[in-house]
Amino acid sequence: MHLNMSENNSPVDDRERDRLPPIFNHGLERGSKQPCASYGNFFSSVSQRREAASHGLSLPIILPAIRHVRELPPICTGVKQKHRISLDILPPEVKARFACDPIIPLRTKTTKDFQEDVEKATLSGDWRHIHDFYLTTFDSFLELNAAFKKEANAPFNTTEDSGINTKFVNAVYDTILHTPPETQKAVLKGIINSLLREWKGPRTKDDLRAYFVLIQNPQYTSTATYVIFAHLLRKISSLAEADHHFLLHWFKKLSPKRFKQLVERLQLFISTRLFPARPEELPPMTKCSWWIPAATKVLSLLNAANSIATPPILPFTDFYNLTLDHTDFMEDYRTWQTHGNSNRFSFCQFPFILSAVVKKGILQRDSEQQMISMARQTLVDKVSRRQRVDMSLLFLNIKVRRLQLVSDSLDELARKRADLKKKLKVTFVGEAGLDMGGLTKEWFLLLIRQIFHTDYGMFRYVKESQYHWFSNWNCDNCSEFRLVGSLMGLALYNSITLDIRFPPCVYKKLLTPPIVPCDPDAPVGVASLTLDDLQQIMPDLAHGLAELLSYEGNVEEDFYTTFQVFQEEMGVIKAYNLKPGGDKIPVTNVNRKEYVQLYIDFLLNKSIEKPFAAFYHGFHSVCASDAIMLLRPEEVEVLVCGSPHLDMVSLQRVAQYEGYSKTDPTIRAFWDVVLAFPLELQKRLLHFCTGSDRVPVGGMADLNFKITKHDVSTDWLPVSHTCFNQICLPPYKSKKELRQKLTIAISNAEGFGLE
Repeated sequence: MHLNMSENNSPVDDRERDRLPPIFNHGLERGSKQPCASYGNFFSSVSQRREAASHGLSLPIILPAIRHVRELPPICTGVKQKHRISLDILPPEVKARFACDPIIPLRTKTTKDFQEDVEKATLSGDWRHIHDFYLTTFDSFLELNAAFKKEANAPFNTTEDSGINTKFVNAVYDTILHTPPETQKAVLKGIINSLLREWKGPRTKDDLRAYFVLIQNPQYTSTATYVIFAHLLRKISSLAEADHHFLLHWFKKLSPKRFKQLVERLQLFISTRLFPARPEELPPMTKCSWWIPAATKVLSLLNAANSIATPPILPFTDFYNLTLDHTDFMEDYRTWQTHGNSNRFSFCQFPFILSAVVKKGILQRDSEQQMISMARQTLVDKVSRRQRVDMSLLFLNIKVRRLQLVSDSLDELARKRADLKKKLKVTFVGEAGLDMGGLTKEWFLLLIRQIFHTDYGMFRYVKESQYHWFSNWNCDNCSEFRLVGSLMGLALYNSITLDIRFPPCVYKKLLTPPIVPCDPDAPVGVASLTLDDLQQIMPDLAHGLAELLSYEGNVEEDFYTTFQVFQEEMGVIKAYNLKPGGDKIPVTNVNRKEYVQLYIDFLLNKSIEKPFAAFYHGFHSVCASDAIMLLRPEEVEVLVCGSPHLDMVSLQRVAQYEGYSKTDPTIRAFWDVVLAFPLELQKRLLHFCTGSDRVPVGGMADLNFKITKHDVSTDWLPVSHTCFNQICLPPYKSKKELRQKLTIAISNAEGFGLE
C-alpha cells in the first residue's frame, strides 16, 4: 500500500486527504502584491471557525493558496509559566531518539552553490532559480531539514549539536531581504504551510530543528509579518519542557551576533504589540492577547540559554525591555502576587525582562505600602486602647551621638526591631538638623564607614581585590552581624545607597533562598559558588587552585597536600578537614577537582556560616517582600550600593536651576570647574549635595539635582540641602574664586553644627 509520509510520520491515505477542506487561490499567487495583512485575516477566520464549531455552528472559510493544508490544532490560551527556567537533569527517556522519523529527501545544494547562484542572479537580474529554492525549502518541515540538516537522515538527537548547517542557514537568511518581493512572500507563504501541515502527534527532533531554523528568519522585523511570527512563537512556547531543553541548548550555540539579533527581534515584537506606532496594522489586542505571553516565553528560553553559556553570550541587561518602564508595572506586580505562576500571565513571572528601574519602582512602592500599613496598625492600636497618639510612633526614630555612633546605632536598632518597617528618621544628639532625608543619608554613610573599618573586627579588607569579607573569628556572638544585615536592609527599604565593597557572591548568598524559610534551623546563604567567585575575592589563592587543576605532573607527589586546610584566626593557625579524615586523604590527579570545590565551599560558605546566617536574617527582617524574588544578585548590589561610575556631563545635562539660567557666567564657571575636578573631588561634590557619593539606579537623572542662587556676599561658601539634592551658590565673580570656595566647602562637609 502506498503511504504518504508526513513530518510527524503519520501515514495519510488518499481518502483521508480528500476530506481536507477545499483550497482556493486568493491573491497570493507568485508575484502577487497582496499585503501580508491577509495572513492575519486568514488566521482570524480559522479562529472564528473553531469558536463557531464549539457552539455547534458552521461557518464557511476561504483559505489562501496554500497546498496540503489541514485545520490548525486547538491551541491552549494559557501559557504554562515558571519563575525561572529549570535546568534540572532530564530523565533518560527524554533523551531517547524518536522511532520511525520520516524519510528526508536528499538535497545536494551547498552554501557555496547557493552563494554562486545569488551572485549570478544579482548580475543577471533573473531570480527564478533562487525563488524556486526558497519556495521549495520553506514549504514544509521536511524540506527545511532536507536543505539545512548536515546529514539528511542522521538522528542528531543531542543537546550539543542541533545537526543544522548554521553557515548555510546564515547565508540563506542574509540573502532573503535582498530578494524580490514575490520571493519574500513565497517564503512567508511556505512558513504558513509548514506551521499548518501535519500538526498531530509528538514533535520529532526534526520538527524542533525546523522551529530552530524558522525563528531565525530576519523577515520578522516587519509588522506585516507579525501574525505569522506570533503563531510560530505560540507553537514554540507550547512545546514540552523536554523540547525546550533541546532548543535552549541549541540557541546557546548560535553566534553572539545571531543570538543578539534574535533577542532584539523578540523585544521589538513585544514593544510594538504593547505600543504600536500604527495600531491599524495589527489585530485588536482582544484577539491576540496571547502574542505577548508566547513571545515572552520564547524569550525566556533565550535568557536561559544565555545564563548557562560560559561566559554569557550577552549581558543580562540586554534582556531588559525598557518599554515596560512606561507600563503600569504595579498592576502587573499585583496580578503576579494574586495569581503567582499560574496561567494568568504577568511580566513578573519573567523578571529577567524587567529593568532595574522597574524593579526599584516596585520595591519602593511595596516598601511604602508596608510602611503605611505598619504606621496604620500602630495608630489603630493606640486609639483602641484610648491612649494619646504621638506622631513620632509612626516612624522608626533613631537618636545617636556622633562620638558613640556605632554602639548607639546598634542599640537603637536592637531595641526597635519591631519598628524596622516604619519610615526611618535620624537625629544626631546636640545638632539642630531636621531630618528630611539628608541626616539619614549621612548617618548611613558614617556608620558604614566605621563598621567596615578593620579595627572594628567584623569585616576584613582584602587588598588584592579591594573587597570586604566576613571575619570568622567572632562567630560566638553574631548579633552584630544581624544588625548590620538590618542596616543594609534599611538602606534598600528606604532607597538609600551605601558605599559598601562586598564581592558579588555576597548578593548571591543573600538570595539563597530569596524568601526566608519557615524552619528557623534551615540553612541559608549557602550558595553554589565556583572558582570564578573566589577569583573576585582572593585572586591569588584562586590562581593557585587553577594551577593545581591544570597541573600536568603528579599532583600527589609534587604538591604533597591533603584534604586539610589551615586558616589564621587572631594570630592562631587552625586546621580544618574538608571532609571526614581529610588530613589523611592525599590530593591526587583524580580527586583534585573535589578538593578545589570543597576548599571553595569552606572559604565562602562553611567558614562564615554563622555570621552570614545572622547577616542574612537581619537583611530579610527588613526586606521580606515578594519583590525581592524579582531581583538578580547584580541588581541587589546596584540597588544597595548604587553605581560608583560618575558621569558629570550627564549631571550637567539634567541639572535644574533656580535664580540662575544655564547660560549665566557663574553656572558656566561652575561646570568648567566641576568637569575639571579629579574623581575624588567629584565624589566629594556629589556627597556634599546629595549625602551620598554613589549614583542611584536610573542614573544622574534620578538625582533631581538643583543649583540655586544664594544672594549673599561672595565671601560665603556654598551650602547644600542634601534632603533635596540642592546646592546654593553665591554669584562668585571669577572661576578661580568659585573653585577655591567650592573646594573648601566640599572638603569639610560633615556635621550640622551646634554640636
